[in-house]
Amino acid sequence: MDMAMSLKRTVGSAVVSRVPGRHAAVTRLIATAVLGALLLGGCKESRESTGGGPVKIRVGYIGLTCEAPIFTAVEKGFFKDEGLDASLVKCQWANYKDVLALGGFDVTHHLVMYFLKPVEQGLDVKFTGGIHRGCLRVQAAAKGNIRLIKDLRGKRIGVPGMGTPPFIFANRVLGANGIDSSKEITWLVFPAGELGLALDKGEVDAVANSEPIGSLLLADGKVRNIADQAADVPYKDEYCCAVLVNGKYLARNPKACAAATRALLKAAKWVEANPAAAAKLSVEKKYLASTVEQNTIAISHLRYIPSVSGAEAAVKLAAAEMKTAGMLSPSTDVAALAGRAFVHLDGVSDEWLDSVQVEKVAGGQVPPGWDIRRYAQSSLLDPFCSACLILPATR
Repeated sequence: MDMAMSLKRTVGSAVVSRVPGRHAAVTRLIATAVLGALLLGGCKESRESTGGGPVKIRVGYIGLTCEAPIFTAVEKGFFKDEGLDASLVKCQWANYKDVLALGGFDVTHHLVMYFLKPVEQGLDVKFTGGIHRGCLRVQAAAKGNIRLIKDLRGKRIGVPGMGTPPFIFANRVLGANGIDSSKEITWLVFPAGELGLALDKGEVDAVANSEPIGSLLLADGKVRNIADQAADVPYKDEYCCAVLVNGKYLARNPKACAAATRALLKAAKWVEANPAAAAKLSVEKKYLASTVEQNTIAISHLRYIPSVSGAEAAVKLAAAEMKTAGMLSPSTDVAALAGRAFVHLDGVSDEWLDSVQVEKVAGGQVPPGWDIRRYAQSSLLDPFCSACLILPATR
């Protein structure tokens, strides 16, 4: 992968170089072909397509706990019910965006904030429906003097990585409150599981994190919430992850994209009704490396309440605040960006979602008295939404 990324950078340089006339076109064609082969080689199709009547569609995934609706849609037959022959394509973080853009897979669900900058830069992908609501927080020491966002001016904030969703969310909140995060905040990076320790040791004044880290720190009485994506206006109904389709595949197969979106939104409903069963399914079918207990705690702290209008609103809000925070170009038309990033599909609506009924599996729910602090005895490097905490350094 190191060689691949090196070649990617080299090829990328060739693409943007100013070569006159016909040589420029040739250079771009060669670069695109090499880059496409390189990136697509970084993924592997893990299920064979059977052919026949159903429409073939490739579903990308990484192997994260929060991808439970993808695994559920396969194992419970929701794709099949929609007339689709779905094959799963397992990819790595480092080239996930590029492989989707180049047609290595057709549909997935993923982080809204993570894709808005690439869409601004021309990435041809579309959001089509919200999968789960946000899981991000900015927290300060419970015994400290920081109580409001404005109190963070001039302070040190610990994050699991620059460019991660907690970092982006914190930037959005700071920008919305008139704080220039590039000049008035000192950003310090710590492993996700050590953010609380950094706060305890006085190495940072606040932390930005995702579940289950935020809930663990609250349960232990170490922090107070300064900004909570799950509870604070205007973020409380914001969708963190949404269904995402390749733009070119959508243009050729709008009905298949609508069908895939319905399958994933129905699967999200099933996960919400059966978090323990979804956790067990994901682990036992070897979609990810975790334990059933860890996965159950993780999934149970996320709200899989799918919505079409909610996803569209999330795209608009995130885009507006990312621009305010300086993470999008000052010249970007937020409404136009949101219009490019989100598309309504036939047969995919909130009214349709209201009519969808899912089974409630016996024993599929979280047992009474389930305590998230039990998770602290396990590895904090296996959070329910690794996507929100651990992103590649190359990004």
